[in-house]
Amino acid sequence: MVLKMSSPYPSVLEINLGALAHNYHFIKSKLAKNTKLLGVVKANGYGSESLAIAKRLEVLGIDYLAVAYIKEGVLLRTHGVKTPILVLHPQAPQFSEMIAHHLEPSLYSLRALSAFAAAAKDCQNYPLHIKTNTGLNRLGFSENDFEAALEILKNTPQIQIKGLLSHLAASDELSESSFTKNQIKRFKDHITVFENSLGQLPLKHLLNTSGILNFPEAQFEMARSGIGLYGYSNNPEIDKELRPVASLKCNISQIHAIKAGDWVGYNKGFVAHEDMKIATLTIGHADGISRQYGHGKGVVYIQGKAAPIVGNVCMDMIMVRLPEMEPNEEVIKEGDQIVVFGQGEQSNATRFAAGAQSISYELLTSIGPRVHRQIIE
Repeated sequence: MVLKMSSPYPSVLEINLGALAHNYHFIKSKLAKNTKLLGVVKANGYGSESLAIAKRLEVLGIDYLAVAYIKEGVLLRTHGVKTPILVLHPQAPQFSEMIAHHLEPSLYSLRALSAFAAAAKDCQNYPLHIKTNTGLNRLGFSENDFEAALEILKNTPQIQIKGLLSHLAASDELSESSFTKNQIKRFKDHITVFENSLGQLPLKHLLNTSGILNFPEAQFEMARSGIGLYGYSNNPEIDKELRPVASLKCNISQIHAIKAGDWVGYNKGFVAHEDMKIATLTIGHADGISRQYGHGKGVVYIQGKAAPIVGNVCMDMIMVRLPEMEPNEEVIKEGDQIVVFGQGEQSNATRFAAGAQSISYELLTSIGPRVHRQIIE
């Protein structure tokens, strides 16, 4: 797509809060009336702008927010976000800072639980969540450690368990449904162990976006959504119901008419086999379009026609082969703005990323700070 307008910025990531609201309501429609929804805003809101995303979710009525690390939660708190914030991967050296900003930790090991209990020595019933390992084998208490964890929780009045959680490994792969159902069963077993010892827990949460869509029977008291809020779901049919929040745009700096045999970019990364037009765009691997998208693996669409990246991706620029335009079509000019990825089946982040055997998550969260963020209400 070409936009006939000039931009004061070489590259812009438009963040459409209307699309975010649409996705929020779609995901809420898949939950039972009393099931709470946690919105994941880690990694700067999946590469967009975490503060704008968090504040809009707060207005929409989100029940919880989640970040990966404590610094991300502190940023939200210091800018006025009041919603409960879960820190998914807290690190012990920052526990005191986390407590000062009323962030809730997800604790995943005896080491983390013991360190947090020590950091919270002056608190009373400070809320925390316990994460158990049901098969992802990334973070989470092993069943062998449950007894020791329960002993600490029962004998440490400064802390109090508010939630129990785990994480699904393959909820987007229906061919692995038996594995996912076994994870759900193991989590139910874990709930039984903890509640038999501690009494009813206010929150249990297991499902991610794909889990919400594919395993709604395991909603418990809360479900978590990350990528779905940003417009993607790992299911092409569901993607049609969602709206991408982020659209990446850049400018055409120069157009070259090159001859057969001419090369483009560093190291003869591309050698023209025929006469063609090449456009140089104002974005590169310093902005998140990594070198893996070179040599035709990354493709932008200009007036519905493919314009593949040619040669190597440069630090500040990429070059694309311009498509042949029909006489009745608009002429592509220097200064025009190009949509790298955004809304629409042709140009969404999933399709762009797939060319380099990547995924929307990686592409979205790679967009660098040099790209100007523009909030669209």
